[in-house]
Amino acid sequence: MARRFSAPYQSEPVSSLATWSRNLAIFAVVAVVGSILIVRFGFLEMKPALATFFGALGCAVLSILVGLAAFAAIWQNGSRGMGRILLAFLINAVLLAYPAYLALQYRKLPPIHDITTDPIDPPRFEALARLRSGEGANSAVYAGLYSAEQQRIAYPDIETVELEVPPQRAYEVTLALVNRRKWLVIDERPPQPPRRIGRIEAVARTPIMGFREDVSIRVTPDGEESRVDIRSSSRYFESDLGSNASRVTKLIEDINSAVDNAKPAAPKKPQAPAKAQAKNVKKGS
Repeated sequence: MARRFSAPYQSEPVSSLATWSRNLAIFAVVAVVGSILIVRFGFLEMKPALATFFGALGCAVLSILVGLAAFAAIWQNGSRGMGRILLAFLINAVLLAYPAYLALQYRKLPPIHDITTDPIDPPRFEALARLRSGEGANSAVYAGLYSAEQQRIAYPDIETVELEVPPQRAYEVTLALVNRRKWLVIDERPPQPPRRIGRIEAVARTPIMGFREDVSIRVTPDGEESRVDIRSSSRYFESDLGSNASRVTKLIEDINSAVDNAKPAAPKKPQAPAKAQAKNVKKGS
């Protein structure tokens, strides 16, 4: 009969601090997931929902501190619980990695929330204006020259899209890309005579928390060609952490690619038939 392995370490009690560290980490995960669902589905107003989220992150930080205290206790008295501490540290590292990245972005990027390809005459929020009138919401009016200058420094490549296609075609391509992204279209007006200006207003959501960011797109004629201007603005918060600039830049790239790929290939010029070489006929002597 095989003898069961036993060691003095197995008879030591489990550190209560290690257990608390693990339990706090698990609670933080549940609270973070719950707060994300609350924000995305609008179960609470923005402020209490964010308070829940930051409270969950606070639990994760507290879990780390308790884990460090448990590690010190285990080092001194030899109690068990190192596995629970390592599990808590792993959970907290995953949980805090993205907020830490956002904190770095906050320090690096300008504190603006309104990005547009045309700061002089940005596309207006018309249908979306009534959705930006709630408590704590940013104004539907463009943020102004300070925001434009900060945008120029941080995102110099964001400019009006100039397309070698008629306004109707530019509008159709842009609307198709908006629908492919599953943005909530609030208003769409195709370009019609006499001005032939097309407009699209839609609501985009940030990937994780699902914060609403409003998008207005304007398609204007430029002779036989067209110009597309885009504006993306966070409905809440003074800093967007680069989300609006990323959205506008990606949409610009996709519009250009879609129009370029749809251009018909230039017809090949027919090759001229090769000239027959004249035969030298020898005259008889």
